[in-house]
Amino acid sequence: MKRAFRYRFYPSEAQAVELSRTFGCVRKVYNLALQARAEGWTQRGERVGYAATSALLTAWKRTEELAFLAEVSAVPLQQTLRHLQTAFGNFFARRARFPRFKSRKKSRASAEYTRSAFRWRDGVLTLAKMSEPLDICWSRPLPEGVMPSTVTVSRDSAGRWFVSLLCDDLSVTPLPMVDSAVGVDVGLDQLLVLSTGEKIGNPRHERRDRAALAKAQRALCRKQKGSNNRAKARVEVARVHARIADRRTDFLHKVTTRLVRETQTLVIEDLAVSNMVGNRRLARAIGDAGWRQFRQLLEYKADWYGRDVIVVDRWFPSSKLCSACGALAAAMPLHVRTWTCGCGATHDRDVNAARNILTAGLAVTVCGAGVRPQRNPPGGQSATKQKTPRREP
Repeated sequence: MKRAFRYRFYPSEAQAVELSRTFGCVRKVYNLALQARAEGWTQRGERVGYAATSALLTAWKRTEELAFLAEVSAVPLQQTLRHLQTAFGNFFARRARFPRFKSRKKSRASAEYTRSAFRWRDGVLTLAKMSEPLDICWSRPLPEGVMPSTVTVSRDSAGRWFVSLLCDDLSVTPLPMVDSAVGVDVGLDQLLVLSTGEKIGNPRHERRDRAALAKAQRALCRKQKGSNNRAKARVEVARVHARIADRRTDFLHKVTTRLVRETQTLVIEDLAVSNMVGNRRLARAIGDAGWRQFRQLLEYKADWYGRDVIVVDRWFPSSKLCSACGALAAAMPLHVRTWTCGCGATHDRDVNAARNILTAGLAVTVCGAGVRPQRNPPGGQSATKQKTPRREP
């Protein structure tokens, strides 16, 4: 299994200069190759692939204008051409938009090194064109006996440096099977409500730092554009955002790890988060909750440890459906948090939704209903779909 281990490191002044130059060259080569491929198709009807852009890179290095490309390691430049090829493959397969040019201010600053461009000896990592190893803060050890296949160095908007080591990790093994299943309903007042009745509160990380963020943003607005003081103020804003994002990620990692360890089958809703954030009254709260990140973490951890994740279609009326008798309420406004069904059962809105999600998900495992979402199914209720992890034989 391929697994990436990400660590923070602190480069020397010479290393920071070399890596910054490499980031700039990677961005330049990506943009030149994208322009060549786009012009080749629009002007000449010619498909320009990876081999052609690799030949163009050699020619660019020989020109006086782009001779600086030969001063950095050639491996990250070749890797960015491969990334561009992958981007075009995803575009033609309709999995992504058309590749866009990289911006010096907005795009992620990163460079990828393969085994021919770094030296790994006894836990010491030295990159090409560098005489000294990286000063890595080893927050956790690598699995014993593993050898990194690729190394990705990046710098975030807050000025922090990270190195990601991609390894073949054989230490991840499926957990023992347990006889348990749980439905999960996400929300804003309570981040997660389980079908067992447990509620996991929403820490609201952004709200805790909202005053500090507003202060940093006001200071940024007062600075003159293009000045050094504005650049410093921009970094301060980025640091506040990074602190918020780090706390959110840490919390979601702990929650998803606990759920995967304790539960064999997890049932969640297929929420259209990108559409929901269009509501300007709820966009900030939804973004702060991290619903999409929660699902991503839950799915890949379930795949690692042999758990099942079932996704209920977004049109399933989990909140309006009585989990006791199955009656469907006519309407259920958001301000209604507790309601009583005609059968006499009184429901907590979120707990009832989680129980209905679990029931619908378990129905999928029995009869395989709703592999594709049904918009107008019999009885007026939407079907569900199952998303089980792919496991190697």
